[in-house]
Amino acid sequence: MHVFVDADACPVVALVEEISTKHHVPVTLLCDTNHVLRSDVSEVRIIGAGRDAVDFALINACHRGDVVVTQDYGVAAMALGKGAYAIHQSGRWYLNDNIDQLLMERHVAAKARRAFGKHHFKGPAKRTAEDDTRFAESFERLLMMAVESENK
Repeated sequence: MHVFVDADACPVVALVEEISTKHHVPVTLLCDTNHVLRSDVSEVRIIGAGRDAVDFALINACHRGDVVVTQDYGVAAMALGKGAYAIHQSGRWYLNDNIDQLLMERHVAAKARRAFGKHHFKGPAKRTAEDDTRFAESFERLLMMAVESENK
């Protein structure tokens, strides 16, 4: 079992490393050449800067039972398809029961942006300590569930 993080601009890397280390689960951070990371805890894979290169490298590396941390619904869908667990940096779990709706919402939003010629909307609100707490609790529950499932 392994944790893979789509680490380009990911605000929860330190939390993932802390919780994964506590549970003795190795972590790999994947980033492109525009977001070079360093870690004393995790393996860091720097992937070429091509479009979706990190996404495809992550999906090629993960296997059934691994945990994937990503904000990209497409990456989450592919991870679920491989039998991996997936979680958003907000702490929301991607599940087979909700991924189709999330992908549809993303599609509709992109279509609306194209129709109105607006390519940049205001980003998400600044991350708070409560956001980190919510993610940490959710991630730890998911990780413990994955570890327990692996040990069966």
